[in-house]
Amino acid sequence: MSAACVYIGLVHYPVYNKKGELIATSVTNLDLHDISRIGATYAVAGYLVIHPHLAQQRLVAEILHYWVEGYGAEYNPDRKQALQGLTTVSSLAEAIGLIERNEGRRPKIVTTDARLFPNSIGYCPLRRKISTEEGPWLLLFGTGFGLDRQTTESADYILEPVWGRGEYNHLSVRSAVAIILDRLLGPSFLGDKEN
Repeated sequence: MSAACVYIGLVHYPVYNKKGELIATSVTNLDLHDISRIGATYAVAGYLVIHPHLAQQRLVAEILHYWVEGYGAEYNPDRKQALQGLTTVSSLAEAIGLIERNEGRRPKIVTTDARLFPNSIGYCPLRRKISTEEGPWLLLFGTGFGLDRQTTESADYILEPVWGRGEYNHLSVRSAVAIILDRLLGPSFLGDKEN
């Protein structure tokens, strides 16, 4: 299955803090590097870091400059390759507009959440949709304590949570991106049966 029309977006605003207040979270170096590498592994069309604050956008630009154009590009060409897929935008609307310009169509939006919603879609049905329906697709991942409810509920699809074997349910966003992309875009080891 081709992942050519799948984008991933890491949302830093609007997201919740642990008190349920809307905030903007800080960009982390690990999220930039690791999610870029995950995206490159699954051949996504782009990785969009969504942050409204110029200071945070400048931080991302400095990190990218070092690894894509500076000494880091020479030191670690594999990292350069992965980070070339990263773009910073100020808002979800800007991310949608960028994808629409790139692909000629508005993306179908899929939000992720650690909570289950009545209309959540499972991994196998969404995997089939991505492989059979015309894209592009934008998978949104929240930082902090998750995407705001309005963003989640206005999406085309809400993906069910990543369930493990235990009660604990607070993965790092990097881990969630890896698991979800593998389930949706990776080779199918278990078959694509409904579960």
